[in-house]
Amino acid sequence: MEIAGLFFILIGVLAVMGVQSRISQADKRVARVERKLDLIIDHLGLRENEPRMDEVLALLRDDKKIQAIKVYREITGAGLKEAKDAVERMA
Repeated sequence: MEIAGLFFILIGVLAVMGVQSRISQADKRVARVERKLDLIIDHLGLRENEPRMDEVLALLRDDKKIQAIKVYREITGAGLKEAKDAVERMA
C-alpha cells in the first residue's frame, strides 16, 4: 500500500510541475506580446498618459523607487516584475 501511495504522490507532483511549466511559458509569451504591442502603440503615437504617471516620475526623482513601483502597480494593475521593469525603464 505504501508503494502505491508514493507512486500517486509522485504522479501528482509531476503533474503540478508540468502545469506550472506551461503557465510559466504562457506568461512569457504574453509578456512578449505585450512588449510588442507597447512598441507598436508608441510608434503610432497612440499612448495615452495615465494621470498618476507624473506621480511615479516624481517618486523616481526623489529616489523612492519602491514607492514608485507600488504606485505604478496601482495604476496599471501590473505584476511586480512587470512594474519593476517598467519603472526602471522610466529612470
